[in-house]
Amino acid sequence: MNFRIGAAGTALLLLSGGVFSQVPDEQTSTAALLEKLERQEQRLKVLERKLELQEEAEQKARASAPVVNASATRFSLQSADKQNSIRLRGVLHFDGRRFTDDIAPETADTWLLRRARPIVEGTVAGIYDFRFTPDFGNGRTVIQDAYVAARLKPWAVITAGKFKVPIGLERIQSANDIRFIERAFPTSLVPNRDLGVQLGGALAGGAVTYNFGYFNGVNDGSSSESNPTPDAESDGAGDIAGRIFLQPFLNSDRFALRGLGFGLGATWVDVAGSPASPRLPSYRTPGQQTFFSYRSAVAASGTTPAVNGTFANGERLRWSPQFHYYLNNFGVLGEYVTVSQDVTRVSSLGVPRSDTLDHRAWQLQLSWALTGEEESFRSLTPSTPFEMGKPGRGAWELVARIHELRIDDDAFNGGADSFANPLTAARRARAVGVGVNWYLSPAFKWMIDYERTEFDGGAATGDRPDEQVVLTRFSLGF
Repeated sequence: MNFRIGAAGTALLLLSGGVFSQVPDEQTSTAALLEKLERQEQRLKVLERKLELQEEAEQKARASAPVVNASATRFSLQSADKQNSIRLRGVLHFDGRRFTDDIAPETADTWLLRRARPIVEGTVAGIYDFRFTPDFGNGRTVIQDAYVAARLKPWAVITAGKFKVPIGLERIQSANDIRFIERAFPTSLVPNRDLGVQLGGALAGGAVTYNFGYFNGVNDGSSSESNPTPDAESDGAGDIAGRIFLQPFLNSDRFALRGLGFGLGATWVDVAGSPASPRLPSYRTPGQQTFFSYRSAVAASGTTPAVNGTFANGERLRWSPQFHYYLNNFGVLGEYVTVSQDVTRVSSLGVPRSDTLDHRAWQLQLSWALTGEEESFRSLTPSTPFEMGKPGRGAWELVARIHELRIDDDAFNGGADSFANPLTAARRARAVGVGVNWYLSPAFKWMIDYERTEFDGGAATGDRPDEQVVLTRFSLGF
C-alpha cells in the first residue's frame, strides 16, 4: 500500500514537472507567431498604401486626359475639365439644276459644287467661343465665318468678326437646316454675312433672344466679300442692325404652343454710292437667274466718264416681321421684308433725279414629316437611319412654299431716265415650289425641288416667260 502511494506520488511529481517545463516553450512560439503576424500586417499596410497611391495616380491621369468624341454628327476633342474644346465639322452640297422652260440659257443646266465648307469651332477657358469657316464652293475661295464670341452671361454674349447679320428668319437658318435648296425671295433683301461687333443673348430660359450690332454694311442678299473694299466700310457709314425674337411658350406646359415664335429684325444705314460704285443689288430667281437690276452707267465715248447709272444715295432701311410654328410633325415658317432705299440717277439732260424706292418680299413655307419625326427650326433627325439590308428607312419630308418679290413701281417711271429698265427688269416675281427631302442619316440627305416663277414685265414684249426649274441636292452636314 505504501509502495503504491509512493509510486503514484512520484508519477504525479514527474507529470507536474513535465507540464511546467513546457510553458516557456509555448510562450516562446506564441510570441514568435505574433511577431510574424505583425510583420505581415505591416507588409499588407505598405502594399495597400502602394495600391492607393497607384489608384490616385491613375485617377489624376484620367482626370487630365483629353476626351475624344466621334458621333454621327460631330468630331470633338475636349479637355478633362471641359473648359477647352475644339470641334471639326463640315458642309458639302452638290447641286444639280435642270430648267424645263424656254428662257434659261443652255449653260444654266448644270452640276455645281454649291458649298464645300470645312468648319473649325471650339471654346477656350469655358466662355470664349470661336469659329472659322472657309468655303471652296462655286469655284472660288471665301471666308464665310471668322469670329470670336465671349459668353459673359446667358443674356450678354459679345461677338466680333465676320458672321451672319441677324435679320432674316430663313437667312439665320443653317444651310443644312433650310427645307428648300435655295432660300426664298425675302432672303434676297436682307444682308448675309458682314464684319462687325454684336451684343446678344437669351432671357427667360431662351424664351426671348435678341441681337444688336454695328457692321460695315452690305448690299441686299450679299456678304462683305462682294463689297468694293471687303474689309472696310465702303458705303461711308456702317449698318446698325437689331433683332428680337420671342417664344413665349417655350418652357410652358402648353405643348401645342411651344413651337410658336415671332419677332422683328431691322437695319439702318446712310449709303454713299456713286455711278462707278453704285452700292445697289440685283435680284435672282430660285434657279439663280437674274430678273431685276438697276440701270448701270454707260459712257458716251471711250474717254467720257460714265455718270448716268443709278446709285444708292441716302438712307437704306430694312425691316422684317417673321414667325414660325411647329407642332409634332408639322411646321410653318413665314416672313415679310421691306427695304427702302434712296437712289439717284443723272438724267439724259445731266440733271440728277432722286427718289426713295420700297421693295417688298414675303414667303409662307410648310413642312410635313411623313415618317412622324418632330419638325423644328433645325433639320429633321431620322428615328431610323437608312441602312442597306436593314429595316431603317430614314426620314421623309414633304415641303411646299409660295414667295414673292415686288419692285417699287417708281423704279420704272421716267422712260429712258428710269432707275431700272422695264424691258429687262421685272416688276414682280412670284414663285410656287414643292419638294421632297429624304434624310438618310443625321448627317446626309437628298433633296428634290420643283419651282415655277411668274413675272410681271421684264421683257420687250411684256411679261418675261415663266421660269421652271428642277433642283436637286446631295447634302452632307456634320
